[in-house]
Amino acid sequence: SSYFIFPGASHNRYEHSLGVSHLAEKWVKHFQKQDGVDVSEKDVELVTLAGLVHDIGHGPFSHVFDSEFIPRRHPGVSWSHEDMSCKILEDLVDKYQVDFVSQEDTRKVQAFIQGNASKYTDNKFLFDIVANSRNGVDVDKFDYLSRDCLNLGIKSTYDSERLLEYSKVVDDEVCFHSKEAFNMYELFHTRYSLHKQVYSHRAGKAIEYMITDALLEADQHLKISDCINDVQGYVRLTDCILREIERSTDPALEKSRSILRHIRTRRIYKMVHELPLFQEGEGPEADELAKQLQEEATPEAIAGCAEAGSNISPDDIIVHKLKLNYGLKDKNPVDHIGFFSEWDSTEKVHISRSKVSRMIPDVFIERYIRVYSRSPDKRRCAAIQKAAQRWSERMKIRSSPAPHGTPKRFLDRSQGSGAGRPPRPNGSGRSLFAGDKRQRAEEEHKPSSSSTQLSVLDMI
Repeated sequence: SSYFIFPGASHNRYEHSLGVSHLAEKWVKHFQKQDGVDVSEKDVELVTLAGLVHDIGHGPFSHVFDSEFIPRRHPGVSWSHEDMSCKILEDLVDKYQVDFVSQEDTRKVQAFIQGNASKYTDNKFLFDIVANSRNGVDVDKFDYLSRDCLNLGIKSTYDSERLLEYSKVVDDEVCFHSKEAFNMYELFHTRYSLHKQVYSHRAGKAIEYMITDALLEADQHLKISDCINDVQGYVRLTDCILREIERSTDPALEKSRSILRHIRTRRIYKMVHELPLFQEGEGPEADELAKQLQEEATPEAIAGCAEAGSNISPDDIIVHKLKLNYGLKDKNPVDHIGFFSEWDSTEKVHISRSKVSRMIPDVFIERYIRVYSRSPDKRRCAAIQKAAQRWSERMKIRSSPAPHGTPKRFLDRSQGSGAGRPPRPNGSGRSLFAGDKRQRAEEEHKPSSSSTQLSVLDMI
């Protein structure tokens, strides 16, 4: 769905899977050359295969399918694309009678995909290569960070080639040269930056919600979600499902088609309120409170704060409970990475962030509450925006200065003749959006004695 916002992001999971497979083979062969490490050709083959098939379980629009569509269609159902990748692999081996992959080999590849070494005693480091559940440093991340940055035109300062080159097995764990500690922080910062700027882009999330709503409406007729229990049906699901809905003339799919038309004509859901749940100077202990506030932020709670007569219902509202981190919840993943020194490459050590740089953060998670309106109508957006602000005040959540905040354009432009708009400094009661451009520009740049700070969103 990022392609709707970033047209350069036209790469796909096939390319990514080839890249992960290549890097997996390259890395395991690197360890194969290390003295004292026993890696067989079969191990190389299976790790390479795991890299190739690790993402074949993704549904249409990838994470939209397994993080939004399935949880809303089947609440409480435990399902993931990794589990489906394992099922599809098993089906492929049986269907095409792949004789060089035994049942034990299949189970091992499945364990590589899930990063689960619990049933194995030897060479546990092999399970860190494709899907590292210990600290998140794996070839999957190496490939998608580099590939996404390249196609999006984002400059990244981390170097995955150095991490591959300066790594070795110590105590049956993948460890890295101590001089790569800062490079490791750069890796996780790149991940954070992509999630903040791209994967959680407010318009991109709006389109994700619209795709989810379209699939939910179509599911009643097409039974899309039933495919998670049918491998043969699931492998036929692709992103083309949207085009199939759009081409259909079935009246039962009209509501779904209408949502997709709005995406094509750019009448997307509008983010009307953003609330960062952190304050400058707070420590990690504040995250528990932020988590509770996110849990209490529901469409029902916000609709309950709407003004009388606004006719706002929970169905008009979407609450995005955004969580950004370095990939290990509120923990510093580098604390869980083993390093070795130039003088003693046989001993695994951990390097504290204070030994790497004083500029590294001491908090590794941040949370936001974003409120969306399903209707692009400015009056309805303004009503939902006011409701969200009243809910924030009721919960006694402190406001945050720029660059976060709430866009005021709906509030300022949706009140007809001017009722409820902020008065002009000259007391005329006219909106700052009224009058000629020069006069508006002068008003906007005039120094103010007010302590109010406008956010970047206010100026868009």
